[in-house]
Amino acid sequence: MKPLTTRISRRHAITTGTAVIALPALESLGFRRCAAAVAGGPPPKRLVFLGFGWGVTEDEWYPKIDTPGRDYVLPPLLEPLTKHKADFSIVQGLWNRSTGNGHYGSTFWLTGANEYGAPGQSFFNSVSVDQVAARALGTDTRFESLALDCGEAANGSGHGPGLSLSWDPRGKPVGGPRNPVEAFHRLFAKDTTPLEQQKALLKQRRSILDNALENARDLGRSLGTTDQDKLDEYLQGIRDLETRLSRDEKWIGAERPQPPFGEPKPGLAGREEIALVYDIIVAALQTDSTRVLTYRQPVTTLLTSLGLKTEAHTMSHYHGRPGDVVESSRARDLAQSELLAGLIAKLKDAKEADGTSLFDHVTVVYGSNIRTGHSLDNCPTLIAGRGAGVKLGENIVVTKGLPLCNAWLTLLKGSGVEAEAFGDSTGPLREIIAS
Repeated sequence: MKPLTTRISRRHAITTGTAVIALPALESLGFRRCAAAVAGGPPPKRLVFLGFGWGVTEDEWYPKIDTPGRDYVLPPLLEPLTKHKADFSIVQGLWNRSTGNGHYGSTFWLTGANEYGAPGQSFFNSVSVDQVAARALGTDTRFESLALDCGEAANGSGHGPGLSLSWDPRGKPVGGPRNPVEAFHRLFAKDTTPLEQQKALLKQRRSILDNALENARDLGRSLGTTDQDKLDEYLQGIRDLETRLSRDEKWIGAERPQPPFGEPKPGLAGREEIALVYDIIVAALQTDSTRVLTYRQPVTTLLTSLGLKTEAHTMSHYHGRPGDVVESSRARDLAQSELLAGLIAKLKDAKEADGTSLFDHVTVVYGSNIRTGHSLDNCPTLIAGRGAGVKLGENIVVTKGLPLCNAWLTLLKGSGVEAEAFGDSTGPLREIIAS
């Protein structure tokens, strides 16, 4: 192989080489080393947010607050993570101070917004941390971000608009695949439509958007203030669609990466679904299809898959309930810990082009906006991965009441995203920054 004498853009490398680089049989021929040389520099940073909207069994999930640091005892419900204890930290004391409604589950987990933050509106949300990261980290990937959804109707205690973990700059939920089959197709399905027809379809969509934008602007000249605000929101939606079209045009004709496993069977639910989505997350990162992901994990179907009949809302209020409710809560936490341990192991095993592991360049956040029941203080927060330069292997107890957004700001900055503030942050959370 001749040495590279000119720098080739990452866009060109993806267009011409992805299908070849992705073939496992060719790794022994040096194609991974070639990929590293073409891309230039170290592997990119990635961020993954795994949310569950029902809290935890707090008595056995949190480490003791009087044993901070590395020498803490792993609590019973995190024991499946024992092998990886040195590779994640638990952060205690954080919460979204503006969120007071326990029925909204994890709706505000990644935003820190105040649901009454817009005068005259009964519901308000703001941009989520993953979308801020995506604008910086997702410029060179086919998908700026990927919001994976469990498809369950609610994201918390069964009430409120639990639509997504991911919210755009207008405070609107970001849509995404609602099951593993949809996610697999989004990432790896090949478009068999002839290239010229694909281009014609994109041109038609852009023409429709242009006409809509022109008509909306004409209409705006005759509207009052209230209607003008609504029109501005509509126009922003059109601009968002234009951005997506531009990305589609950029990637038209580019080969999809070779999937590392076959198309999943439809109908998987609960534990099997989560395990499969974790595999898809690793594959998405390995193929550099995206660098920012969120996954709103199912709880109701997880309980069912574990043979438990307890309703999820009842389980989240386990205090003072019969023993079977408490046991359901524990079984849920153990199953989630086992699944997370499997994900961490796969991220460690996955190799980058330069020989390092995927785990060295990714940050995985696992948690919820709810501690238990309707309690929103001390959000369950587990951080794994070396991508953002945070302390690992510690029980980190911070000053009670610090904004969870301080942690999000720290992860943004540690991942190379330029940000001076996020949400209601008061500054970086220095307690989690590795020295």
